[in-house]
Amino acid sequence: MVSNRQLTGFEIKGHAMYAESGEDVVCAAVSSAAYMAANTVTDVINAAAHAEADDGRMLLTLQNPDEKTETVLRGLELHLTGLSKQYPENIKIIYGGVK
Repeated sequence: MVSNRQLTGFEIKGHAMYAESGEDVVCAAVSSAAYMAANTVTDVINAAAHAEADDGRMLLTLQNPDEKTETVLRGLELHLTGLSKQYPENIKIIYGGVK
């Protein structure tokens, strides 16, 4: 876990491939958590951010990360880390710059 660096956003891409489309609980869990984090950052905190989503991909990039947005992204990180331990064949977490 990268706890000494500030989180400035996230990119989620691909499909979990745990089950058929529409029945994939792993994909649903990841998507739901990502949408909650992005909506909290953009619509509740009203932070300046770039967000986009399409089939199999979601991107959130913060323009001015602060303590509030860091808290939301750390919560997402904790949730996704837990899921990746439960479903290691379906979820991979990679730290680095968003491409």
